[in-house]
Amino acid sequence: MFDTLITGGTVVDGSGGDRFRADVAIVGDRIAAIGEDLGPAERVIDAGDRLVTPGWVDIHTHYDGQVTWDPQMSPSSWHGVTTVVMGNCGVGFAPVRADQHDFLIQLMEGVEDIPGAALAEGLTWGWETFPEYLDAVDRLPRAIDVGTQVPHGAMRAYVMGRRGADNEPATASDIAEMARITREALEAGALGVSTSRTRLHRAKSGAPVPGTSAEVDELYGIGDALGAAGHGVFQMATDLDEADLEWMRQITQATGRRVMFSVVQHDGDPESCRRMLAACREDRAAGGLLTPMVAQRPSGVLMSWEGTANPFMAYAGYREIAHLEPAERLARLAQPSVRASILGNPPDMSSWFGLAGLISRGFHRQYRLGDPPDYEPEPSTSLAAIAERAGRPAAEVAYDTMMENDGRGLIYLPFLDYVDGDFESLRERMDDPVSVFGLSDGGAHCGVICDVSTPTYLLTYWARDRTRGDRLPLERLVAKQTRQTALVYGLEDRGLLAPGMKADLNVIDFENLTLHAPSMAYDLPAGGRRLVQRADGYDVTMCSGEVIFEAGEPTGALPGRLVRGPQANPVG
Repeated sequence: MFDTLITGGTVVDGSGGDRFRADVAIVGDRIAAIGEDLGPAERVIDAGDRLVTPGWVDIHTHYDGQVTWDPQMSPSSWHGVTTVVMGNCGVGFAPVRADQHDFLIQLMEGVEDIPGAALAEGLTWGWETFPEYLDAVDRLPRAIDVGTQVPHGAMRAYVMGRRGADNEPATASDIAEMARITREALEAGALGVSTSRTRLHRAKSGAPVPGTSAEVDELYGIGDALGAAGHGVFQMATDLDEADLEWMRQITQATGRRVMFSVVQHDGDPESCRRMLAACREDRAAGGLLTPMVAQRPSGVLMSWEGTANPFMAYAGYREIAHLEPAERLARLAQPSVRASILGNPPDMSSWFGLAGLISRGFHRQYRLGDPPDYEPEPSTSLAAIAERAGRPAAEVAYDTMMENDGRGLIYLPFLDYVDGDFESLRERMDDPVSVFGLSDGGAHCGVICDVSTPTYLLTYWARDRTRGDRLPLERLVAKQTRQTALVYGLEDRGLLAPGMKADLNVIDFENLTLHAPSMAYDLPAGGRRLVQRADGYDVTMCSGEVIFEAGEPTGALPGRLVRGPQANPVG
């Protein structure tokens, strides 16, 4: 007698092999058998005309604070994700001294746009060292599994104090202590260490993340600790500075540990992403593990009246009402006199930087997102093109677009991975055998980006709906979001539907799987806002053999746990 039997489904098992019809039997937290006529079960789930896949393994999520207050780990769990990895990009909340809580909060707020008030109210501090943080996370109930990494920024501030926070050079003793902390954390169950080397990542104060300009001897020291521990990934955000390739290559070849970095296409050097992937392929041929992490759709700022950014954030007329509560601000924006005041007095944007500077590049890169959302819009549908055809100023079109849907309209500004106005460069990187899927940022960028749904988007768009170019095979997409992401961190017990493997899986109505437009929710601690995105079509999501979501709603089951270090393949 099995605990659960999923019958008649089309199994896409995560191996990359062809889909096949089979039943899946589960006992406890493991898959017991896959085949036909398997026998009786206490519960039978009819998966006829449905896909049965492993649960998604999302390795770039930034849930470091949310993990302490949200047992559902939403919105990731809404999209069939059963394992998340956090502690990305050098920011997090351990190790930490008692007088550094506020510093780490404003660091996370600045880099990842997570409301500081929400973190201040929601975080349940009660740790100093990284092993103590792991123990605190381990004690909390949750629906899905979580793993984490040691953030270089927090570690540097812990070891060096103000010097570390200010990016001063580390001494030999500083480096030795960071190496000790790294190894201690890995031995306690951390999955790796992360850092940031990009100028885009700045604290709320405007200062770069600690470690942004760290000398290579500091990075080698941390890398050596990974090698000594015998497991763990060195993950980083980077500006794709090719000078960084040498030390990354040396670390991976000297230690045998994976060095993983984000590879995106940007306007300044659109071909750098191809050079980076070529360098990774060359490194693999030489025995290294240099690994490019790629997105599955452009990094896109979502602009709205409720969010962090909109095209008028630098306009004097808007700044006069920006401080108002959302409902009152929206009421004022609907007044013709306020509209005229804002539109009639555009600022000189030449001196603006950051988000406002990005937005000032022009309305030809801005699009109405719509519902269902269109993430690969034709250049002819930009706000500038619409305005030109209508004989109107583009700013008016932008204003009116955001007034749609009762003032909740969204403008999409793809600022990375959309240089050519299509997804062909992105598809090339996704399809590369050395690339790894990531960058969903499920718990981050709460008011400006919502890419948490990218595992769902793989199915709805890349495997089924794309018409502007080639699609990608369903089996390959599932493998890259399950087995391959799991293996990056040595999680060999999941991401594959096979007897003995962990029973994390999804039953999906593939033909009717629907991704809705993002919307703003005010459900973080202290009433903090965040962009969320829903999907229809996940019939069942299981973690460790328990149904955690059914018909899109949580069941209340909380089988998730902290993943401590690599997990052995249970079937050898």
